[in-house]
Amino acid sequence: MGGVVKLKMRAGLIGLMLVGLAAGAAEATPRPTIVLVHGAFETADVWKPVEAQLHKHHYKTVSVTLPGRSGLIAADPAAGLAPYRDAVLAAIKSQTRPVVLVGHSFGGMTISAVGEAAPEKVKTLVYVAAYLPTSGQSLLSLSQQDTDSKVGPSFRVSDDKSYAYIDQATRTDLFCNGCDVKAKAAVAAGFVNEPLAPPATPVTVTAERFGRVDKVYIHTARDLVVSPKLQAAMVAATPVRKELTVDTGHAPFAAAPRDLARAIEAATH
Repeated sequence: MGGVVKLKMRAGLIGLMLVGLAAGAAEATPRPTIVLVHGAFETADVWKPVEAQLHKHHYKTVSVTLPGRSGLIAADPAAGLAPYRDAVLAAIKSQTRPVVLVGHSFGGMTISAVGEAAPEKVKTLVYVAAYLPTSGQSLLSLSQQDTDSKVGPSFRVSDDKSYAYIDQATRTDLFCNGCDVKAKAAVAAGFVNEPLAPPATPVTVTAERFGRVDKVYIHTARDLVVSPKLQAAMVAATPVRKELTVDTGHAPFAAAPRDLARAIEAATH
């Protein structure tokens, strides 16, 4: 009888040791670097509240400000989307492990181009209220399908046709509906002009490269810019591994940064 008890005790101890070893191995596995790509009319500053949340959970983040923003060299109109793609490729070049690449809104076009160019550098593409294209589509062509978007009347083009902007009187309510006063002020202060050529540039993606990259979509349930209907249609055209939803408008990084960070974290698993 004593021998049976000892065997049971040994088995229990071995089980506990195995659980401990498994947990230790999970903790020892480094978290992927999360690279954050902003959308149109934005800079990398929009990600600061989300980065703060991700840092609490020990994620390393890299946020990319794309060419053509205020104070930077303007994007070459003839180059289309290439400068945006290349800026992200440069940002992830030094990463030794595949990254989780997050794109907001127009950033979805950019990260798709990166996924096509360097699929080996990307662990997961995460689309946040983002344009998810099939080959040959552009932001312009996708937005023209979005009959539920409320942006049209507020969209403006400069006299020289070099950049676009959103009417100042309506931009905050469009992009940050449901936000509190502080979040609205942050979004309003962050708006910049957008070079006109990249949104009109089609993206080429292939099954052999872009198609093999893991994808997750984070929907924004109250979006007035990229409507929930278009978001669902894009996911239907390009299936993803996982779909998540945050209950915000088009700027979840301002309205609910903790919820968005949790969703991005869930997308990495």
